[in-house]
Amino acid sequence: MASDHQDAEKGVQGVPSPDSAPQEVASLAPDLETNATPERVTVPGKLRLWEKRIEKLTGVEARGIRRVEQYEKTAKGTLSTIQIVLMWFSINTAAQNITLTMLSKSVYGLGFVDAALCSVFGGLVGSLPAAYIATWGPISGNRTLIVARFTMGWWPTKICVLLNLVILLGYSMIDAVVAGQMLSAVSPNASLTVVAGIIIVAVITFVVTTFGITVFHYYERYAWIPQWAVLMILAGTAGKKFDTTTVSDGDDSTVAGNRLSFFSLCLSAAITYAPDAADFLVYCDPNITGRIKVFTATLIGLACSFSLCFLLGVGLASGINNDPAWAKAGLGSGGLIVAGYDDLGSFGKSCSVVAALGLVANMVPPIYSAGIDFQILGRYPAMIPRFLWNLIGVIIFAVCALAGRNHLAEVFTNFLALMGYWVAIWIAITLEEQFIFRRGKHPKYKWADWNSKDKLPIGVAAFIAFVIGWVGSILCMAQVYYYGPIAKLVGEYGADLGNYVGFSWAALVYPPLRYFELRRFGR
Repeated sequence: MASDHQDAEKGVQGVPSPDSAPQEVASLAPDLETNATPERVTVPGKLRLWEKRIEKLTGVEARGIRRVEQYEKTAKGTLSTIQIVLMWFSINTAAQNITLTMLSKSVYGLGFVDAALCSVFGGLVGSLPAAYIATWGPISGNRTLIVARFTMGWWPTKICVLLNLVILLGYSMIDAVVAGQMLSAVSPNASLTVVAGIIIVAVITFVVTTFGITVFHYYERYAWIPQWAVLMILAGTAGKKFDTTTVSDGDDSTVAGNRLSFFSLCLSAAITYAPDAADFLVYCDPNITGRIKVFTATLIGLACSFSLCFLLGVGLASGINNDPAWAKAGLGSGGLIVAGYDDLGSFGKSCSVVAALGLVANMVPPIYSAGIDFQILGRYPAMIPRFLWNLIGVIIFAVCALAGRNHLAEVFTNFLALMGYWVAIWIAITLEEQFIFRRGKHPKYKWADWNSKDKLPIGVAAFIAFVIGWVGSILCMAQVYYYGPIAKLVGEYGADLGNYVGFSWAALVYPPLRYFELRRFGR
Protein backbone atom coordinates (compact mmCIF):
# COMPACT_ATOMS: atom_id res chain seq x y z
CA MET A 1 0.00 0.00 0.00
CA ALA A 2 2.60 2.55 1.03
CA SER A 3 4.53 2.16 -2.17
CA ASP A 4 1.40 2.84 -4.21
CA HIS A 5 0.74 6.19 -2.57
CA GLN A 6 3.84 8.30 -2.71
CA ASP A 7 2.43 11.65 -3.75
CA ALA A 8 2.12 14.35 -1.16
CA GLU A 9 -0.50 17.09 -1.37
CA LYS A 10 1.76 19.61 -3.04
CA GLY A 11 2.98 17.61 -5.94
CA VAL A 12 4.01 14.26 -7.20
CA GLN A 13 7.14 12.59 -6.02
CA GLY A 14 9.62 12.44 -8.82
CA VAL A 15 7.99 15.16 -10.90
CA PRO A 16 10.50 16.17 -13.55
CA SER A 17 11.97 19.60 -13.68
CA PRO A 18 11.07 21.90 -16.55
CA ASP A 19 14.38 21.05 -18.21
CA SER A 20 13.43 17.40 -18.38
CA ALA A 21 9.85 18.10 -19.44
CA PRO A 22 10.21 17.32 -23.17
CA GLN A 23 11.64 13.90 -22.45
CA GLU A 24 8.89 13.24 -19.91
CA VAL A 25 6.14 14.34 -22.29
CA ALA A 26 7.36 11.91 -24.87
CA SER A 27 7.09 8.99 -22.48
CA LEU A 28 3.90 9.72 -20.55
CA ALA A 29 0.88 7.50 -21.13
CA PRO A 30 -1.90 9.15 -23.19
CA ASP A 31 -5.64 9.40 -22.76
CA LEU A 32 -6.04 5.71 -23.43
CA GLU A 33 -7.23 2.80 -21.35
CA THR A 34 -4.15 0.68 -21.47
CA ASN A 35 -1.82 -0.86 -18.97
CA ALA A 36 0.98 -1.23 -21.44
CA THR A 37 4.28 0.37 -20.56
CA PRO A 38 5.07 3.59 -22.41
CA GLU A 39 7.87 1.93 -24.34
CA ARG A 40 5.47 -0.53 -25.99
CA VAL A 41 2.89 2.07 -26.99
CA THR A 42 3.12 3.69 -30.41
CA VAL A 43 -0.28 5.35 -30.79
CA PRO A 44 0.16 7.64 -27.75
CA GLY A 45 3.11 9.48 -29.19
CA LYS A 46 1.21 10.15 -32.41
CA LEU A 47 -1.82 11.38 -30.49
CA ARG A 48 0.38 13.67 -28.41
CA LEU A 49 1.88 15.17 -31.56
CA TRP A 50 -1.58 15.74 -33.01
CA GLU A 51 -2.61 17.42 -29.74
CA LYS A 52 0.26 19.87 -30.01
CA ARG A 53 -0.39 20.55 -33.69
CA ILE A 54 -4.09 21.21 -33.16
CA GLU A 55 -3.40 23.56 -30.25
CA LYS A 56 -0.73 25.42 -32.21
CA LEU A 57 -2.70 25.80 -35.44
CA THR A 58 -6.20 26.52 -34.09
CA GLY A 59 -5.78 27.68 -30.52
CA VAL A 60 -8.19 24.95 -29.46
CA GLU A 61 -7.39 23.11 -26.22
CA ALA A 62 -6.73 19.57 -27.45
CA ARG A 63 -5.88 18.06 -24.06
CA GLY A 64 -8.47 15.62 -22.84
CA ILE A 65 -8.17 13.46 -19.75
CA ARG A 66 -4.37 13.33 -19.74
CA ARG A 67 -3.04 14.53 -16.40
CA VAL A 68 -1.57 18.03 -16.10
CA GLU A 69 1.92 17.49 -14.67
CA GLN A 70 3.34 19.76 -12.02
CA TYR A 71 5.92 21.25 -14.39
CA GLU A 72 3.12 22.24 -16.79
CA LYS A 73 1.49 24.46 -14.17
CA THR A 74 2.59 28.06 -14.19
CA ALA A 75 1.83 31.20 -12.25
CA LYS A 76 0.22 32.63 -15.38
CA GLY A 77 -2.15 29.68 -15.68
CA THR A 78 -3.03 29.68 -11.98
CA LEU A 79 -6.22 31.41 -10.90
CA SER A 80 -6.12 33.74 -7.91
CA THR A 81 -8.60 33.38 -5.07
CA ILE A 82 -10.77 36.21 -6.37
CA GLN A 83 -10.69 34.74 -9.89
CA ILE A 84 -11.99 31.43 -8.55
CA VAL A 85 -14.76 33.25 -6.69
CA LEU A 86 -15.74 35.12 -9.83
CA MET A 87 -15.57 31.98 -11.97
CA TRP A 88 -18.12 30.17 -9.80
CA PHE A 89 -20.25 33.28 -9.33
CA SER A 90 -20.33 33.77 -13.09
CA ILE A 91 -21.15 30.12 -13.79
CA ASN A 92 -23.99 30.00 -11.32
CA THR A 93 -25.63 33.44 -11.59
CA ALA A 94 -28.14 32.05 -14.03
CA ALA A 95 -31.84 32.40 -14.74
CA GLN A 96 -32.48 28.67 -14.42
CA ASN A 97 -31.73 28.91 -10.70
CA ILE A 98 -34.43 31.57 -10.46
CA THR A 99 -36.97 29.37 -12.20
CA LEU A 100 -36.01 26.44 -9.95
CA THR A 101 -37.14 28.14 -6.74
CA MET A 102 -40.37 29.33 -8.33
CA LEU A 103 -41.46 25.74 -7.70
CA SER A 104 -41.55 26.50 -3.97
CA LYS A 105 -45.08 27.81 -4.47
CA SER A 106 -46.48 25.75 -7.36
CA VAL A 107 -45.16 22.32 -6.31
CA TYR A 108 -44.44 22.54 -2.57
CA GLY A 109 -46.95 25.19 -1.44
CA LEU A 110 -44.40 27.03 0.70
CA GLY A 111 -44.69 30.60 1.91
CA PHE A 112 -42.00 33.22 1.33
CA VAL A 113 -40.06 32.79 4.59
CA ASP A 114 -40.07 28.99 4.49
CA ALA A 115 -39.02 28.90 0.83
CA ALA A 116 -36.33 31.57 1.30
CA LEU A 117 -34.69 29.79 4.24
CA CYS A 118 -34.89 26.31 2.69
CA SER A 119 -33.46 27.47 -0.63
CA VAL A 120 -30.55 29.51 0.76
CA PHE A 121 -29.46 26.89 3.28
CA GLY A 122 -30.07 24.07 0.81
CA GLY A 123 -27.78 25.79 -1.68
CA LEU A 124 -25.16 26.40 1.01
CA VAL A 125 -25.09 22.78 2.21
CA GLY A 126 -24.99 21.48 -1.36
CA SER A 127 -22.08 23.80 -2.17
CA LEU A 128 -19.87 22.27 0.54
CA PRO A 129 -19.20 18.98 -1.33
CA ALA A 130 -18.60 20.90 -4.58
CA ALA A 131 -16.03 23.11 -2.84
CA TYR A 132 -14.33 20.05 -1.33
CA ILE A 133 -14.06 18.25 -4.66
CA ALA A 134 -12.74 21.41 -6.37
CA THR A 135 -9.62 21.23 -4.18
CA TRP A 136 -8.49 18.03 -5.92
CA GLY A 137 -7.91 19.78 -9.26
CA PRO A 138 -4.69 21.67 -8.42
CA ILE A 139 -3.09 18.99 -6.22
CA SER A 140 -3.75 16.06 -8.56
CA GLY A 141 -3.70 17.62 -12.02
CA ASN A 142 -6.50 15.16 -12.84
CA ARG A 143 -10.04 15.78 -13.93
CA THR A 144 -12.72 15.12 -11.33
CA LEU A 145 -13.85 11.65 -12.37
CA ILE A 146 -10.26 10.59 -13.01
CA VAL A 147 -9.68 11.37 -9.33
CA ALA A 148 -12.73 9.17 -8.64
CA ARG A 149 -10.74 6.20 -9.92
CA PHE A 150 -8.59 6.42 -6.79
CA THR A 151 -11.70 5.75 -4.69
CA MET A 152 -14.19 3.92 -6.89
CA GLY A 153 -11.74 1.90 -8.92
CA TRP A 154 -11.47 1.54 -12.68
CA TRP A 155 -14.81 0.01 -13.64
CA PRO A 156 -17.23 1.48 -11.05
CA THR A 157 -16.02 4.95 -12.03
CA LYS A 158 -17.58 4.43 -15.43
CA ILE A 159 -20.99 4.20 -13.75
CA CYS A 160 -20.34 7.61 -12.18
CA VAL A 161 -19.30 8.95 -15.58
CA LEU A 162 -22.53 7.80 -17.22
CA LEU A 163 -24.63 9.28 -14.42
CA ASN A 164 -22.67 12.52 -14.59
CA LEU A 165 -23.21 12.80 -18.33
CA VAL A 166 -26.94 12.67 -17.63
CA ILE A 167 -26.49 15.55 -15.17
CA LEU A 168 -24.34 17.62 -17.51
CA LEU A 169 -26.53 17.26 -20.57
CA GLY A 170 -29.71 17.50 -18.49
CA TYR A 171 -28.67 20.81 -16.94
CA SER A 172 -27.72 22.16 -20.35
CA MET A 173 -31.11 21.11 -21.66
CA ILE A 174 -32.87 22.97 -18.81
CA ASP A 175 -30.75 26.07 -19.42
CA ALA A 176 -31.52 25.98 -23.12
CA VAL A 177 -35.27 25.72 -22.52
CA VAL A 178 -35.28 28.61 -20.04
CA ALA A 179 -33.21 30.76 -22.41
CA GLY A 180 -35.49 29.87 -25.31
CA GLN A 181 -38.59 30.77 -23.29
CA MET A 182 -37.13 34.12 -22.27
CA LEU A 183 -35.97 35.08 -25.77
CA SER A 184 -39.37 34.11 -27.17
CA ALA A 185 -41.24 36.05 -24.47
CA VAL A 186 -39.23 39.22 -25.05
CA SER A 187 -39.60 39.20 -28.85
CA PRO A 188 -42.50 41.20 -30.42
CA ASN A 189 -45.61 39.00 -30.40
CA ALA A 190 -43.38 35.98 -29.66
CA SER A 191 -42.03 36.22 -33.22
CA LEU A 192 -38.89 34.43 -32.10
CA THR A 193 -39.94 30.90 -31.22
CA VAL A 194 -38.66 28.92 -28.26
CA VAL A 195 -37.10 26.54 -30.78
CA ALA A 196 -35.07 29.35 -32.34
CA GLY A 197 -33.98 30.58 -28.92
CA ILE A 198 -32.74 27.11 -27.96
CA ILE A 199 -30.71 26.84 -31.16
CA ILE A 200 -29.13 30.28 -30.62
CA VAL A 201 -27.81 29.50 -27.13
CA ALA A 202 -26.69 26.03 -28.20
CA VAL A 203 -24.52 27.47 -30.98
CA ILE A 204 -22.96 30.08 -28.67
CA THR A 205 -22.20 27.39 -26.08
CA PHE A 206 -20.45 25.22 -28.63
CA VAL A 207 -18.28 28.08 -29.85
CA VAL A 208 -17.08 28.95 -26.33
CA THR A 209 -16.44 25.34 -25.24
CA THR A 210 -14.59 24.45 -28.44
CA PHE A 211 -11.61 26.67 -27.63
CA GLY A 212 -11.10 25.10 -24.23
CA ILE A 213 -10.05 26.17 -20.78
CA THR A 214 -8.32 29.47 -21.63
CA VAL A 215 -11.33 30.95 -23.40
CA PHE A 216 -13.59 29.33 -20.79
CA HIS A 217 -11.84 31.12 -17.91
CA TYR A 218 -11.68 34.41 -19.81
CA TYR A 219 -15.39 34.24 -20.62
CA GLU A 220 -16.44 33.35 -17.08
CA ARG A 221 -14.19 36.06 -15.64
CA TYR A 222 -16.41 38.78 -17.10
CA ALA A 223 -19.77 37.12 -17.85
CA TRP A 224 -20.99 37.74 -14.30
CA ILE A 225 -20.97 41.52 -14.69
CA PRO A 226 -23.99 41.96 -17.00
CA GLN A 227 -25.77 39.08 -15.24
CA TRP A 228 -25.35 40.62 -11.82
CA ALA A 229 -26.45 44.01 -13.14
CA VAL A 230 -29.69 42.80 -14.74
CA LEU A 231 -30.58 40.65 -11.73
CA MET A 232 -30.12 43.63 -9.43
CA ILE A 233 -32.42 45.58 -11.74
CA LEU A 234 -34.94 42.71 -11.55
CA ALA A 235 -34.83 42.80 -7.75
CA GLY A 236 -35.40 46.54 -7.80
CA THR A 237 -38.30 46.63 -10.24
CA ALA A 238 -40.08 43.41 -9.24
CA GLY A 239 -39.30 43.44 -5.53
CA LYS A 240 -42.19 45.75 -4.68
CA LYS A 241 -44.60 43.01 -5.77
CA PHE A 242 -43.01 40.26 -3.69
CA ASP A 243 -45.42 39.05 -0.99
CA THR A 244 -43.30 38.23 2.04
CA THR A 245 -46.40 37.53 4.15
CA THR A 246 -47.48 34.35 2.32
CA VAL A 247 -47.64 31.24 4.49
CA SER A 248 -47.15 27.58 3.68
CA ASP A 249 -50.14 25.35 2.85
CA GLY A 250 -51.05 22.23 4.82
CA ASP A 251 -50.88 20.86 8.34
CA ASP A 252 -47.68 20.82 10.36
CA SER A 253 -46.43 17.42 9.14
CA THR A 254 -47.21 18.24 5.51
CA VAL A 255 -45.42 21.57 5.72
CA ALA A 256 -42.42 19.88 7.37
CA GLY A 257 -42.29 17.30 4.57
CA ASN A 258 -42.54 19.97 1.89
CA ARG A 259 -39.83 22.03 3.54
CA LEU A 260 -37.49 19.06 3.56
CA SER A 261 -38.30 18.13 -0.06
CA PHE A 262 -37.71 21.68 -1.28
CA PHE A 263 -34.51 21.95 0.78
CA SER A 264 -33.37 18.69 -0.86
CA LEU A 265 -34.19 20.02 -4.33
CA CYS A 266 -32.05 23.12 -3.76
CA LEU A 267 -29.29 21.01 -2.22
CA SER A 268 -29.32 18.78 -5.30
CA ALA A 269 -28.97 21.81 -7.58
CA ALA A 270 -25.71 22.67 -5.79
CA ILE A 271 -24.24 19.24 -5.07
CA THR A 272 -24.36 18.25 -8.73
CA TYR A 273 -21.47 20.65 -9.38
CA ALA A 274 -19.22 18.29 -7.41
CA PRO A 275 -18.51 15.71 -10.19
CA ASP A 276 -17.07 18.52 -12.36
CA ALA A 277 -15.64 20.93 -9.79
CA ALA A 278 -11.97 19.93 -10.23
CA ASP A 279 -12.12 19.98 -14.04
CA PHE A 280 -11.67 23.74 -14.25
CA LEU A 281 -8.71 24.01 -11.86
CA VAL A 282 -6.26 21.34 -13.06
CA TYR A 283 -3.89 23.96 -14.50
CA CYS A 284 -3.57 25.76 -11.14
CA ASP A 285 -0.34 25.39 -9.17
CA PRO A 286 -1.16 24.03 -5.67
CA ASN A 287 1.88 25.85 -4.29
CA ILE A 288 0.17 29.13 -5.22
CA THR A 289 -3.49 28.22 -4.82
CA GLY A 290 -3.74 25.79 -1.90
CA ARG A 291 -6.67 23.63 -0.86
CA ILE A 292 -8.04 26.05 1.71
CA LYS A 293 -8.06 28.91 -0.79
CA VAL A 294 -9.78 26.80 -3.44
CA PHE A 295 -12.37 25.48 -0.98
CA THR A 296 -13.16 28.92 0.42
CA ALA A 297 -13.30 30.65 -2.95
CA THR A 298 -15.53 27.97 -4.47
CA LEU A 299 -17.89 28.00 -1.49
CA ILE A 300 -18.20 31.81 -1.54
CA GLY A 301 -18.79 31.94 -5.29
CA LEU A 302 -21.46 29.23 -5.27
CA ALA A 303 -23.21 30.26 -2.04
CA CYS A 304 -23.51 33.93 -3.04
CA SER A 305 -24.80 33.19 -6.52
CA PHE A 306 -27.28 30.58 -5.32
CA SER A 307 -28.61 32.92 -2.62
CA LEU A 308 -29.14 35.76 -5.09
CA CYS A 309 -30.93 33.64 -7.70
CA PHE A 310 -32.92 31.52 -5.26
CA LEU A 311 -34.30 34.54 -3.40
CA LEU A 312 -35.36 36.19 -6.65
CA GLY A 313 -37.19 33.02 -7.68
CA VAL A 314 -38.94 32.73 -4.32
CA GLY A 315 -39.93 36.40 -4.50
CA LEU A 316 -41.36 36.14 -8.01
CA ALA A 317 -43.35 33.05 -6.99
CA SER A 318 -44.75 34.82 -3.91
CA GLY A 319 -46.00 37.78 -5.94
CA ILE A 320 -47.66 35.93 -8.79
CA ASN A 321 -51.13 36.82 -7.47
CA ASN A 322 -50.27 40.51 -7.33
CA ASP A 323 -49.86 41.01 -11.08
CA PRO A 324 -52.02 39.50 -13.87
CA ALA A 325 -49.04 39.52 -16.25
CA TRP A 326 -47.04 37.41 -13.79
CA ALA A 327 -49.94 34.98 -13.41
CA LYS A 328 -50.24 34.69 -17.19
CA ALA A 329 -46.53 33.91 -17.55
CA GLY A 330 -46.87 31.07 -15.03
CA LEU A 331 -44.62 29.66 -12.33
CA GLY A 332 -41.49 27.71 -13.20
CA SER A 333 -40.90 29.31 -16.60
CA GLY A 334 -38.51 31.86 -18.06
CA GLY A 335 -41.52 33.93 -19.05
CA LEU A 336 -42.10 34.96 -15.43
CA ILE A 337 -38.60 36.47 -15.28
CA VAL A 338 -39.39 38.49 -18.39
CA ALA A 339 -42.70 39.60 -16.82
CA GLY A 340 -40.73 40.83 -13.82
CA TYR A 341 -39.15 43.49 -16.06
CA ASP A 342 -42.50 44.67 -17.55
CA ASP A 343 -42.56 47.97 -15.67
CA LEU A 344 -39.33 49.02 -17.39
CA GLY A 345 -40.70 48.86 -20.94
CA SER A 346 -38.17 48.42 -23.73
CA PHE A 347 -35.26 48.68 -21.31
CA GLY A 348 -36.75 45.76 -19.39
CA LYS A 349 -36.86 43.71 -22.57
CA SER A 350 -33.19 44.44 -23.13
CA CYS A 351 -32.46 43.25 -19.59
CA SER A 352 -34.40 40.07 -20.31
CA VAL A 353 -32.27 39.37 -23.36
CA VAL A 354 -29.09 39.82 -21.32
CA ALA A 355 -30.44 37.47 -18.63
CA ALA A 356 -31.36 34.88 -21.25
CA LEU A 357 -28.01 34.98 -23.02
CA GLY A 358 -26.32 34.90 -19.61
CA LEU A 359 -27.46 31.30 -19.34
CA VAL A 360 -24.62 30.46 -21.72
CA ALA A 361 -22.24 30.99 -18.79
CA ASN A 362 -24.09 28.18 -17.01
CA MET A 363 -24.07 25.93 -20.09
CA VAL A 364 -20.39 26.21 -20.95
CA PRO A 365 -19.01 24.31 -17.90
CA PRO A 366 -21.21 21.20 -18.22
CA ILE A 367 -20.56 20.87 -21.95
CA TYR A 368 -16.82 21.35 -21.41
CA SER A 369 -16.84 18.66 -18.72
CA ALA A 370 -19.04 16.38 -20.83
CA GLY A 371 -16.36 16.34 -23.51
CA ILE A 372 -13.89 15.11 -20.89
CA ASP A 373 -16.25 12.56 -19.34
CA PHE A 374 -17.02 10.97 -22.70
CA GLN A 375 -13.29 10.25 -23.04
CA ILE A 376 -13.17 8.45 -19.68
CA LEU A 377 -15.63 5.84 -20.94
CA GLY A 378 -13.05 3.82 -22.83
CA ARG A 379 -9.98 3.57 -24.99
CA TYR A 380 -11.65 4.43 -28.26
CA PRO A 381 -13.74 7.36 -26.92
CA ALA A 382 -10.47 8.76 -25.54
CA MET A 383 -9.07 8.94 -29.08
CA ILE A 384 -11.79 11.38 -30.14
CA PRO A 385 -10.77 15.00 -29.37
CA ARG A 386 -12.61 16.74 -26.58
CA PHE A 387 -14.04 19.47 -28.81
CA LEU A 388 -15.73 16.86 -31.03
CA TRP A 389 -17.35 15.35 -27.95
CA ASN A 390 -18.46 18.88 -27.07
CA LEU A 391 -20.23 19.07 -30.42
CA ILE A 392 -21.95 15.74 -29.78
CA GLY A 393 -22.99 16.94 -26.32
CA VAL A 394 -24.45 20.16 -27.74
CA ILE A 395 -26.46 18.20 -30.32
CA ILE A 396 -27.81 15.84 -27.65
CA PHE A 397 -28.94 18.53 -25.21
CA ALA A 398 -30.38 20.71 -28.00
CA VAL A 399 -32.50 17.83 -29.33
CA CYS A 400 -33.68 16.97 -25.80
CA ALA A 401 -34.47 20.64 -25.11
CA LEU A 402 -36.53 20.89 -28.27
CA ALA A 403 -38.45 17.76 -27.33
CA GLY A 404 -39.03 18.69 -23.66
CA ARG A 405 -39.52 22.45 -23.92
CA ASN A 406 -43.16 22.24 -22.77
CA HIS A 407 -42.44 20.17 -19.64
CA LEU A 408 -39.80 22.20 -17.81
CA ALA A 409 -41.34 22.04 -14.32
CA GLU A 410 -41.58 18.24 -14.44
CA VAL A 411 -37.99 17.98 -15.60
CA PHE A 412 -36.84 20.21 -12.74
CA THR A 413 -38.57 18.31 -9.95
CA ASN A 414 -37.92 14.81 -11.27
CA PHE A 415 -34.45 15.18 -12.72
CA LEU A 416 -32.56 17.37 -10.26
CA ALA A 417 -33.40 15.52 -7.06
CA LEU A 418 -32.83 12.11 -8.63
CA MET A 419 -29.38 13.07 -9.90
CA GLY A 420 -28.40 14.44 -6.51
CA TYR A 421 -28.73 10.99 -4.93
CA TRP A 422 -25.75 9.36 -6.58
CA VAL A 423 -23.53 12.38 -5.98
CA ALA A 424 -24.28 12.30 -2.24
CA ILE A 425 -23.38 8.59 -2.13
CA TRP A 426 -20.14 9.17 -4.04
CA ILE A 427 -19.21 12.04 -1.71
CA ALA A 428 -19.64 9.77 1.34
CA ILE A 429 -17.29 7.18 -0.15
CA THR A 430 -14.74 9.79 -1.21
CA LEU A 431 -14.63 11.43 2.23
CA GLU A 432 -14.11 8.11 4.00
CA GLU A 433 -11.43 7.03 1.57
CA GLN A 434 -9.49 10.21 2.27
CA PHE A 435 -9.97 10.61 6.00
CA ILE A 436 -9.94 6.94 7.03
CA PHE A 437 -7.84 5.10 4.48
CA ARG A 438 -5.57 7.86 3.17
CA ARG A 439 -4.84 9.03 6.70
CA GLY A 440 -6.11 12.53 7.29
CA LYS A 441 -5.42 15.97 5.96
CA HIS A 442 -2.59 15.13 3.57
CA PRO A 443 -3.54 11.87 1.87
CA LYS A 444 -0.84 10.16 -0.13
CA TYR A 445 -1.90 9.35 -3.65
CA LYS A 446 0.27 8.43 -6.56
CA TRP A 447 -1.45 10.60 -9.12
CA ALA A 448 0.75 9.32 -11.95
CA ASP A 449 -1.18 6.02 -11.66
CA TRP A 450 -4.37 7.64 -12.94
CA ASN A 451 -4.35 5.43 -16.04
CA SER A 452 -2.87 2.25 -14.52
CA LYS A 453 -5.74 -0.10 -13.82
CA ASP A 454 -3.58 -2.53 -11.86
CA LYS A 455 -2.48 0.14 -9.39
CA LEU A 456 -5.92 1.55 -8.62
CA PRO A 457 -8.40 0.15 -6.07
CA ILE A 458 -10.31 -2.93 -7.22
CA GLY A 459 -13.52 -1.02 -6.58
CA VAL A 460 -15.55 -3.86 -5.08
CA ALA A 461 -16.06 -2.06 -1.75
CA ALA A 462 -17.03 1.20 -3.43
CA PHE A 463 -19.42 -0.53 -5.83
CA ILE A 464 -21.25 -2.45 -3.09
CA ALA A 465 -21.49 0.69 -0.92
CA PHE A 466 -22.73 2.63 -3.94
CA VAL A 467 -25.50 0.10 -4.60
CA ILE A 468 -26.54 -0.05 -0.94
CA GLY A 469 -26.65 3.75 -0.85
CA TRP A 470 -28.92 3.72 -3.90
CA VAL A 471 -31.25 1.24 -2.21
CA GLY A 472 -31.55 3.63 0.73
CA SER A 473 -32.23 6.55 -1.61
CA ILE A 474 -34.96 4.67 -3.47
CA LEU A 475 -36.70 3.69 -0.23
CA CYS A 476 -36.70 7.31 0.91
CA MET A 477 -37.21 9.29 -2.30
CA ALA A 478 -40.29 11.42 -2.86
CA GLN A 479 -40.84 12.25 -6.51
CA VAL A 480 -43.91 12.79 -8.65
CA TYR A 481 -43.51 9.38 -10.27
CA TYR A 482 -42.54 7.41 -7.12
CA TYR A 483 -42.78 7.72 -3.34
CA GLY A 484 -40.58 5.40 -1.33
CA PRO A 485 -42.23 3.58 1.57
CA ILE A 486 -40.21 5.51 4.16
CA ALA A 487 -40.76 8.87 2.45
CA LYS A 488 -44.54 8.32 2.56
CA LEU A 489 -44.54 8.38 6.34
CA VAL A 490 -44.08 12.18 6.48
CA GLY A 491 -47.14 14.36 5.88
CA GLU A 492 -49.65 14.22 3.04
CA TYR A 493 -47.11 14.38 0.22
CA GLY A 494 -44.13 12.65 1.86
CA ALA A 495 -40.62 14.03 2.29
CA ASP A 496 -37.60 13.51 0.08
CA LEU A 497 -34.99 11.86 2.31
CA GLY A 498 -33.05 10.20 -0.50
CA ASN A 499 -29.87 12.29 -0.28
CA TYR A 500 -29.43 11.83 3.44
CA VAL A 501 -30.28 8.15 3.72
CA GLY A 502 -28.21 7.26 0.64
CA PHE A 503 -25.23 9.16 2.07
CA SER A 504 -25.52 7.57 5.51
CA TRP A 505 -26.06 4.00 4.31
CA ALA A 506 -23.06 4.17 2.00
CA ALA A 507 -20.99 5.73 4.79
CA LEU A 508 -21.93 2.92 7.18
CA VAL A 509 -21.01 -0.01 4.94
CA TYR A 510 -17.98 1.36 3.06
CA PRO A 511 -15.33 1.20 5.87
CA PRO A 512 -15.69 -2.54 6.66
CA LEU A 513 -15.92 -3.39 2.97
CA ARG A 514 -12.84 -1.32 2.19
CA TYR A 515 -10.87 -2.91 5.05
CA PHE A 516 -11.73 -6.33 3.62
CA GLU A 517 -10.78 -5.24 0.10
CA LEU A 518 -7.40 -3.94 1.24
CA ARG A 519 -6.68 -7.07 3.22
CA ARG A 520 -7.75 -9.40 0.41
CA PHE A 521 -6.33 -7.58 -2.63
CA GLY A 522 -3.80 -5.14 -1.16
CA ARG A 523 -5.13 -2.11 -3.04
